Order: sequence, then structure tokens, then C-alpha cells
Amino acid sequence: MIAIRQYTYFLFFFFFASITSFGQNPKDPTLKPDRSRELFHDYVDAEQKKALLSDGKEDKLFSPTFNEDVNFQITNALINKVNDLQKKIEKDSAIGGQVKVLYIRGIERLIRDLNANWRYKKFVPTYLPEILQGYEKCMGLDINKASIENYIDELPYDVARPLLDCTAFEKNSGYKTSKNILIRKYCELHPEQTFAILLNTLRQIPDLPFTDSLIIAAGHLYPKQLYDYAAADNVLGNRIRKVKDPFVQTIVKMTSSGGSGQLYFPFLDNIVNGKMTIAEIDAVRKDSIQYYKLLVKTHLDYTERLLNKDTAFEIESLNDMMEKKAQQVFVNTINALHEEEAPIRFRIIQSLNAQELYYLAVLSDGIIYTSSFVKGVFPLMMSRAGNRGDSILKLVMFDRYRKFLKMAAGYNTLSTFLSSFPNQENASDLMRAFVGNLERSSGLEDGVDVADSYASIVETNKPLADEMLSNVIWNYNRNISRNNKRGTVMYNLLKELFLSADSTKNIDLTKELGVPPVYSVPYSALANDSSRVIMQVFFYGEKSDMGIFNEFVNTYKNANWKMNSNDNWVSFHSLKGKPVSIYANRALPQENGEDEKAQRELCSYLERNNIHPTVTIHRGHSYTAPYTIAQMATSSKIVFLGSCGGYHLIHDVLAKAPDAHIIASKQIGRTVINQPFFKLLTEKVRNGNNIDWIPFWKEFRKAANVPEFDDYIPPYKNLGAIFIKAYKIAMGETEPDLVNTGTAQLPATGNR
Repeated sequence: MIAIRQYTYFLFFFFFASITSFGQNPKDPTLKPDRSRELFHDYVDAEQKKALLSDGKEDKLFSPTFNEDVNFQITNALINKVNDLQKKIEKDSAIGGQVKVLYIRGIERLIRDLNANWRYKKFVPTYLPEILQGYEKCMGLDINKASIENYIDELPYDVARPLLDCTAFEKNSGYKTSKNILIRKYCELHPEQTFAILLNTLRQIPDLPFTDSLIIAAGHLYPKQLYDYAAADNVLGNRIRKVKDPFVQTIVKMTSSGGSGQLYFPFLDNIVNGKMTIAEIDAVRKDSIQYYKLLVKTHLDYTERLLNKDTAFEIESLNDMMEKKAQQVFVNTINALHEEEAPIRFRIIQSLNAQELYYLAVLSDGIIYTSSFVKGVFPLMMSRAGNRGDSILKLVMFDRYRKFLKMAAGYNTLSTFLSSFPNQENASDLMRAFVGNLERSSGLEDGVDVADSYASIVETNKPLADEMLSNVIWNYNRNISRNNKRGTVMYNLLKELFLSADSTKNIDLTKELGVPPVYSVPYSALANDSSRVIMQVFFYGEKSDMGIFNEFVNTYKNANWKMNSNDNWVSFHSLKGKPVSIYANRALPQENGEDEKAQRELCSYLERNNIHPTVTIHRGHSYTAPYTIAQMATSSKIVFLGSCGGYHLIHDVLAKAPDAHIIASKQIGRTVINQPFFKLLTEKVRNGNNIDWIPFWKEFRKAANVPEFDDYIPPYKNLGAIFIKAYKIAMGETEPDLVNTGTAQLPATGNR
């Protein structure tokens, strides 16, 4: 390899030593250009030199790629081919003086284009030999008064674009048409930009050819863009409305619906194919319940088609709208009525059938309250299907069954669901399918669902948990035998995570998977270099928050703690036991952003003084939790989300603090639970204890002593989150698929 590389360099330097730019040392003295053109040749030489120096090295090599051979070929074209073109222009007596200037200036502009744009991927340098070959071809056609149109049409966009932008051929009879062809080529490469390109172009070229075909092609790929542009009162909107295409005209008709066009998109495929009319949708679109029913009916139709490898237009729009309506119309309503009697609370779902209730559940994972699922949706769904779980899954063609089983496990209804199968062998087959073939999934969501399901049932249904573990081990061996790396990694992770749930197995997850311990946080992991544990509490500014803040302060007004305070925050420092410091911003009124200012001032103080919290506590409503996550320290090892539904923010927390043990509620956050947790935690830490979650959780349960306690999930049950982290480590990935969750970012400042 070394010898070959040295030979390549030898050839290159031999080649380069034998060539010089035309303007510096022409080989044929008789080809010396007219003085009126010498300056323009110098301009070309300058651009060539600029390219050779673009990497900061005077090695006479243009190196836009990491491939030495490719760089050699590009440099050869940049020097040799360009020089040959210069000589050819001067030698050809058929070319007039002004035209020679035009061609030489065209070469200069072309190389200048290269220098200005190759780093930004607007000029592809590997195409330079073809571009220069194309330049020579276009020159020949132009000299012979022939159109360049057909030739340009044959070229790739990245070759054709520099040839036209250098303006050397703008007087050619085919130049205008070629520029139009270039627009078409760009739209074919970037269909997502087609409508924006057409809007700008039609303002200058109203009669642009092939506009209709571009509208039709882009419209089929991006119906929502087509809808937006068709609704606009401009040159493109007018053109779209005249396109004679059934699909386009269907979208156009939607734009005349008085602003409700987006409600039609979920049904677009059926409308276009004549299976549904806009009038049918109009009949229900103002009735949220009936509209949801139509969504589910259409989804089942699309799902059946998908099983036959027939994908409907805008199926994602259907899924998004169905999820939106399921949550906004139904789940949010029954969640909000959690203190009402069942007949009032669940009145809105009484007209739904089994399939509609099933999707209500799977589309609200992480949002639906435990009581909403257990007392309302699940029993009603079962009764509507004759109390047959197998019947429900058949009715929905097993769509999203893993998600449903995971939810049933999480809400302790999986045993009830499986026991409703008349043939228990079918129930066993279902659970085998639930665990099987995870390696075929596109992301990690199915694996996460399996992990979370096991964590939910391991303490409530030991036989079912053992069966899941056996299925995981069988699939692990299957993937080993097939040498499937992804499957082997996934099932090995699940196996170790499942085994670690049994404390008698003494599984060391740090050793086996490279992740921190699941069941404990050592005191040493919480203490800083000065052996002090730093805790930070985020309070917010509603009236109820102010009362909670005062109760919090009173908790630490005793002989064990010393209190310091200022206008923005308070701090408590232990006087007995291990050194512990607690910092909490004051719960100041939120109307003028005073709570936000207090948090900002405290975070700034901690940062300036190199104080890094390892415990973060969120004491606020669910809509303020993202603010806490965005501001929390990345050093956090224990994170407590005391807000409603904090459980679905677990992945956002991990994106900010990867080693955090997270405690959160699936349902309503309650002060009677939150306060005992922090009090117990601070006493454990002040006494220098490790945080062993299983015994800690038993003490916590006893201290809280309320029915809603079971909605709080301990860190060792967040196996899905641990699965993602371990998979990332095992596969050497820098950013894992966080299963349809985003990284928490600080929302815009202002009134929260």
C-alpha cells in the first residue's frame, strides 16, 4: 500500500512539474493571446492558484476529499483541462475576439464558483472533470450556432448548474430553455422544496413549462404543502387550482372548507379513491365523538390494507389526528374528572365500541391516569368485547398489541386480560410473540415496552414474569445461532435486566452492561470532592406552590439544620451528621416572572461558585416540569418529579442527566407523597446512608400511606430507560433512539 501511494505521488509531481498555467508559460509561442485578453487569462490563473491553496498547504494539490486518487483527478482537471480549454479558445480562429473573452471569463466564473461553494456542498468538486468536459461540449455547440438544450437535459443537475451559472452561453438559443430544465432537475432532486421554488419562479416566468407535472409530483409526496399553497392567493395558488389532476383537485376542494381542511387529511386516500366523500366528513366533523369514530373506522381500513402491503396516502395524518382526538376529547376529560363519581366521569366514553376504546388506551400511554384506565377504559372495553381479550386483538388486527400489553402490565390488568382468553395456549402464544422478533423492529420502542412490562409484573405475577424471562433467553440463543448482532445485544440486555430484578441473583449491571446500579445510589456517588451532598429544589409561583414552599421551609427549621436566605432563595446546611446543603428558590408570584427570576438567580449562583447538585427536586405542576428539566444540573444522580404525569418525561431527564435515578408519578402528583419523600431522602443522606431503593420504597410507602402511592414509579422499575442506555453503550452509538421523545429544552422566557 505504501509503495502504491508513493508511486501515486511520484506520478502526480511528475505530472505537475510538466504543466504550467497558460498565462505563465505557454508551450507554443505562436499561441500567445492578444494583450486585450491576457488579463482575463490571469484571472483564471488566480482562481486556479486559490483552489490549490484552499487547504492552507502549498503542495500544488487541490484536496476537497479524503481520497488521494480522487483529489489527483480533480487537480488534473483543475490545471490541465482548464489550461487546455484556454489554449483551445485562443487557437480557434473561428471564434471572434469578444466571444473568446466571453468563454475565458466563463471559465474564470466556473472556477470561482468552485472556490466559493465546494465547502458548502453547492458545488460538487468530484464533478469538475465532467463539468469541464461539458463546458467544452457546450462551447462546440455554441460556436456552431446549435442549441445546448438537449445536451443540458442529459446532464445531472450538479454538472449542468455550473455550466449555466457561468453565463458563458447565455446568448445561446437554448439557454433560456436550459435554465428552465435546470429548475426541473432541482425540483426532482429536492421535491420538498418544489412549491417554494415554483412560487419564486412563476413570479418571473409565468409560462414556466412542466409546472403542472411538478405540482402533481410534489403534491402526491407532500399533500399538506399542496394544501397550503393551493389555499394561497398568489400566482402559484392560482396555477394549482387550474391543474387537471384528480388528486390535486381533491386538495383544492379541501381549501374551500372554511379553514377546516386539515380535518379531511386523515381520509385523503379514501376520498381520492372514491370510497368516501367530503360530505360524509362534513356530517361528523363538528361532532368530536362521531369524528373520532370515523377516524378509528378509517384507521382499521388502512391497517388491513397495510397488512397487504398497500400504504394509504397521509396515514401519518390519520394516526396523528386520532391520537390528538383520543387525548383531547376523551382522556383529558376523564382525567380531569378524577374526583367525580364514575357515571359522571366516564359518561363521554359510553358510546365507544371495543376498538375505539382500545385505541383510546394505546394512544394515551403516559398520559391516561391509572384510575382512568383501570376503572373506566379497560373494563368498558372488555365488556364491549364480551370479556374476551383475544376478541379485542382480532378486532384491531393485533395493531399496536405490544403497546397495549405494556400498558396493561403497567396498570396491573395484564393478568385479567390474559386470563380472559378461552384458550390459554393462545395467551401463551401472544406473550411469546410479544417478546419475540424484537431485532426486526426499526427502533427500540418494542424492546422498551417489553422491558417496562416485565418491571411491572415481576412483583405481581411471578409465573408470567418467569415465562417472559424464558422467552427472552430462548430468543437470545436464537439470535446467537443466527449471528444477528442487534438481536443478540437486545435480548442479552433484557436477560440481564430481568435477572437483576431478583436481588438474590446479585447481578452487577455496571459490570455486565456498563450502566450504573439500578437498585441503589451509593452515598459516595452523591457527595462532591468536599464530601458534601448538594440538593436543589425548584419551586414555582402559583398560590398553592407558595403554601408548599412554606411547609418545606418549616420542615428544616430544627436543630439539625442552619438556614440562610435572601430575596430569591433559601438554603439549609446540616449541623449534625454528614455535610448536606439544600438550595431552593422562593415560590415568588409568577405573574411578573418573579419565580423565573428567582430560579435563574439561584442557578447562576450555583454555577459561579462551582456548586453542582446531585439531587434535583421538582415541586410544581406538570406544565412547569420542562423548565425544571431544562435548568437542572447534568450532575444530578437522583431526580424527583413531583408533578402530575412526570413519568412520561423520564427520557427527557436522561437526555439532560444520563446517570439519574428518576422517581415520577404516572398520575397525579400529591404533596402528601412528595413531602415525605424529600424528608426521608434528606435524613438518609444526612446520616450517610446509601439509597437502597427497595427498602427505601417500603419506608416511603409507610410514610406516605395514601392509595395514590402506587402511581409513583421507583427508579428500579424504569427498565425501559435503562434498556435504551445500555443498548447505546453496547452498540457504540452516540445518540440512541429515545423512542419518540424529545430532549427537553427551555421554553421561551416570559409568563409561564
